[in-house]
Amino acid sequence: MTSTPDSSDAMRRHTELAEGTAAWSRTRGGYVPPQDLRDRPIARELPSRRVPYAELHVHSSYSWLDGASSPEELVEQAVRLELDAIALTDHDGMYGVVRLAETARELGVHTLYGAELSLGLAAPQAGVPDPAGTHLLALARGLDGYRALCRVISAACLRDGAEKGRPVYDLAGVADELAGQVLVLTGCRKGAVRRALDAGDTAGEWEALLGLIDVYGRAHVAVELVDHGLPGESRRNDVLVAMAERARVPVVASNQVHYATPARGRLAAAMAAVRARSSLDEMAGWLPPAPAAFLRSGAEMRHRFRRYPAAVPNAAALGMECTFDLALVAPSLPPFDVPPGHTEASWLRELTYRGAEDRYGPRETNPAAWAQIDHELAIIEQLGFSGYFLVVHDLVRLCHERGIHCQGRGSAANSAVCYALAITNVDPVRWALLFERFLSPARGDGPPDIDIDIESDRREEVIQYVYDKHGRHHAAQVANVITYRARSAVRDMARALGHSPGQQNAWSKQIDAWTPLGAESHPDIPQAVLELAGQIEGFPRHLGIHSGGMVIADRPVSQIVPVEQARMPGRTVLQWDKDDCSTIGLVKFDLLGLGMLSAIHYTVDLVAEHHGVQVDLAHLDLDDPAVYDMLCAGGTVGVFQVESRAQMGALPRVRPRTFWDLAVQVGLIRPGPIQGGSVHPYIARRNGAAWKHDHPLLANALDRTLGVPLFQEQVMQIAIDVAGFTPAEADELRRAMGSKRSESKMEQLRARFYEGMARNGIRGPVADKIYTQVKAFSGYGFPRLP
Repeated sequence: MTSTPDSSDAMRRHTELAEGTAAWSRTRGGYVPPQDLRDRPIARELPSRRVPYAELHVHSSYSWLDGASSPEELVEQAVRLELDAIALTDHDGMYGVVRLAETARELGVHTLYGAELSLGLAAPQAGVPDPAGTHLLALARGLDGYRALCRVISAACLRDGAEKGRPVYDLAGVADELAGQVLVLTGCRKGAVRRALDAGDTAGEWEALLGLIDVYGRAHVAVELVDHGLPGESRRNDVLVAMAERARVPVVASNQVHYATPARGRLAAAMAAVRARSSLDEMAGWLPPAPAAFLRSGAEMRHRFRRYPAAVPNAAALGMECTFDLALVAPSLPPFDVPPGHTEASWLRELTYRGAEDRYGPRETNPAAWAQIDHELAIIEQLGFSGYFLVVHDLVRLCHERGIHCQGRGSAANSAVCYALAITNVDPVRWALLFERFLSPARGDGPPDIDIDIESDRREEVIQYVYDKHGRHHAAQVANVITYRARSAVRDMARALGHSPGQQNAWSKQIDAWTPLGAESHPDIPQAVLELAGQIEGFPRHLGIHSGGMVIADRPVSQIVPVEQARMPGRTVLQWDKDDCSTIGLVKFDLLGLGMLSAIHYTVDLVAEHHGVQVDLAHLDLDDPAVYDMLCAGGTVGVFQVESRAQMGALPRVRPRTFWDLAVQVGLIRPGPIQGGSVHPYIARRNGAAWKHDHPLLANALDRTLGVPLFQEQVMQIAIDVAGFTPAEADELRRAMGSKRSESKMEQLRARFYEGMARNGIRGPVADKIYTQVKAFSGYGFPRLP
């Protein structure tokens, strides 16, 4: 029997990592563990009562219909089972590694990162859940191995002939990149060794194992044993153990996990049916008779593999050898090219002062504005973000030189530096906007987020400029993970359960965005369909591209995360969404296409052509009564932000007469205030109805909007005033509201919010009403302007 590798180094590494030797950058909103795990202390050493074990072969929902649990669920279950470490080995990618790492970091579980590479993957076929092809299960041996895997996957996804979801690997290139950098397991039934063994090819199975050893090295290959209680597994494992002894490589136990608990087995089967474009009935004979591919404790694995006593300890030791902190992959921005004699900080200061002279006049004539600029520059320099502002300024400069209309949006308008650099056109000094809403030393969370709207028919010029200036390998666009929503979940699960296409469509059309999937809400839809649809709702369905997010790094992006070819020529997209990028520290720039800017450009040109007037959009008269007369009459067809039927219907009732009124109008007719019940109370109060705050502690936040919350800053202030949140905790709440994953995070923050209100004597219906209004902003909330 193969002996257990020396685990002294692994034990030391276990302790070091448990003590948090590397800093972790928190994602927007932060991961909040389930209630049963929140107070669990992080283990400092291996308890003697526990059997050490690491699960080395795990697929999450990011294996695209081949994994029935999210990365978070898998880590949470690993904690309950007291595993030492858990790997993530999704198909051909690192899509879920950040979510795994974030959760594991919070709960004190060590992580391994790998992938199951699809070598020679065939096209999907209806009724065939397992198309021809060979898998290679590779686990990164530390940071260098992770980078090598990312490069290999990127090359396969970008190679000529590769299609979306079907990478083309160069086997020689895979061997060259990964040799000595990864731990290779013989893998599942599609691994070369298992495939030959199951076919009864004795010579082939031995040749396959020797081939792995020749390519990757004896110290980097392990024979994987699986026991799902199926016929023939004991005989197969006996053969594999004998081969391992002969080849002098270790055996490791694995459960080839595809879901966290047995309860997810039914969903996994349904997802397999969807993947095969079949029903569960048609899949009979392909699928296991009972759930088996779930996480098990070390004690259970030791019992199942008692005939091979080295298998479980080997898995624990090898797993700990391969763990590392994903935060180590964090890149920096490439250095910005500045004139001789300048640093990035001094050049940003020079450019800002030039712009301030133009927009604010000499220092002596507007000391307040210049003092604000100096204050902001000091913070920017302190935080080391000068290069970030220079990149954004460079993009805006390009647009101005080429006559492309662009406009910074969002909280960047709170910055006098952004105004001086012509990134934004709103004077934050005049409107007394809070710079710290945009950037604060207290947050310590990476660069600010400056979104740039660009006229839509010329945005591609700016995107290609980024690729050309920084290099194709150092820039890529951010992914948008398209997830299952209620309708698509019902449709696919109904298909898996064998219902006709007509019935699938009929049921899906009954679903709306606001009604939870349940028998009470949808009595006509079978309970089995609703149950499975509820489980898969929110799971990743396919990878899209973010509307404008681009990342730039000081090293090839493919060393940080795999990169794929986008459907649009000339673009590449990485495998992480914007929240993942933020967590790791990938700096993102949002270049958003806006058709209205194109329309404004055409209008300004026509005014100049026919009237000889050059319109300065940065210095328009914001008090023109004729404009407000038009707005109050609802004559806003084609007017950006107030052209919808809901806005046109509300304008005659709100009757805005100042720029502040207009800002309230835009913020009012949004999903957040609508769901929070803010619209009708505000309109009634605007027209003279008596009102009072639901609680006196709300006055500070809500006086100016007549007692109803409309803006993100107000919700932050409510959290501080009524729930006792610190400013940092209130900002965490704001981030949760703005995150794509916000709904679940908002629920996790609920207990903290209620506890804080109770300490201030706010309970019962009043507390419920306040929380309902705050929670509504998880749908959508605007920053305040002005």
